Amino acid sequence: MKKLMISLAMAISVCYALCGQSPKILSLREQAVVKDRWLKDRCQTLLPELMRKEGIDMWLIIAREYNEDPVLRTMLPATWLSARRTTMLLVFDPGKGQPLEFLACARYDVGEVFKKAWDPEKEPDQWKRLAQLVAARDPQRIAVNTSVNFGHADGLSAYHNQKLRESLANKYEKRLISGEKLAVNWLETRTPAELTVYEQICRIAHDIIAEGLSEVVIQPGITTTDDVVWFYREKVRALGLETWFHPSCDAQRADPKGNEQNRSFAQRPDAAVIQPGDLVHIDFGITYLGLNTDTQQNAYVLKPGESEPPRYLLDAYQKGLRLMDILTGEFRSGRSGNDILASTISKAKGEGLNPQIYSHPIGYHGHAAGPAIGMWDMQNGVPGTGDYPVLPNTTYAIELNNKVFLPEWNKEVRIMLEQNAVFDGEKVHYADNRQKILYLIPRPKPNSGQ
Repeated sequence: MKKLMISLAMAISVCYALCGQSPKILSLREQAVVKDRWLKDRCQTLLPELMRKEGIDMWLIIAREYNEDPVLRTMLPATWLSARRTTMLLVFDPGKGQPLEFLACARYDVGEVFKKAWDPEKEPDQWKRLAQLVAARDPQRIAVNTSVNFGHADGLSAYHNQKLRESLANKYEKRLISGEKLAVNWLETRTPAELTVYEQICRIAHDIIAEGLSEVVIQPGITTTDDVVWFYREKVRALGLETWFHPSCDAQRADPKGNEQNRSFAQRPDAAVIQPGDLVHIDFGITYLGLNTDTQQNAYVLKPGESEPPRYLLDAYQKGLRLMDILTGEFRSGRSGNDILASTISKAKGEGLNPQIYSHPIGYHGHAAGPAIGMWDMQNGVPGTGDYPVLPNTTYAIELNNKVFLPEWNKEVRIMLEQNAVFDGEKVHYADNRQKILYLIPRPKPNSGQ
């Protein structure tokens, strides 16, 4: 009965992945409408809360074409693929519960949100006009995007930083502060509307992965791991999507001479022909509606006469899932990434696991703003970004691996897992769930049970 239930679950999973059950992928025009709606909603509902939490009266975001501030890119309308000339955005909080003011020190409105506030015919000098806008509002704390720890929050160029300070009156120049926390909060926090759709974005990514880890793509003895990688690249392009990194695919097998389980994450595995008995692993992500996914899943290639993976591989896989449970169970609002890392490793080792944790925020960027929870080469904590706290309504790539020695292979296997998840401030849940059962190649037919 247990074998039948496993086979049925796999068959259902494959059916959804291969029988047209993925969420609709919007046209570019439809995507633009959604992205602009999200931006307007974020500016009206989320940004006031973030600015007031940090006690910031004005946020200046300045960048020029093709050298965009990472934050600026998230505030441009969907039809703007880059900044134009020098783009200056001002967000001002007049206080007393009044709405924020959104201005563009530019020749034109920047989308629906930021309204034109510069007439070059009246004042030819854009920087002088910016100084006038600041002085007229007399902000006490002016945030700019400079940061030691987060590249995402360090988008103000050296030239623009210098020019800004030269242009402002002395008293306002002294009121400039780093907007690191505000920028990180803006980038990492997801709105309810975004979280609803993010589940669907992850479903699309999962369905693409499932197709690649099937006999539709993999023919044992012929298909190479590089073939699988390029299937994913071409599939993403054919669907009108994008990917933020080149996928990777590798295979572990019962070859005592092979050391694929010990390869460095700094080096891609060599191409290998996929064979029966292999444990095949894929690392894959998409970009859709301005949000990113990052997922690692696994498949087992059946040997002739097999209908399921060997028990020792299933047990090893379960230990990887257990490590994920320990990690997500350590999330607490306000707790630092380094604290979560240390506690997770301690508990995992106490259960006899051999863990390696390298989880990260995900959202507008693949490796996004927010707390680092380990890096593959920093298992004792990550200075700077690891000290940042986890906060509600944020999304993460729960990424890790656990090594298990297999007597049957006379070597270790490394179970590498990654799944996107949402932290609501109290608990973590996986976006579109996580892979709990290894995919099988080929998939068992519905009437093939014993």
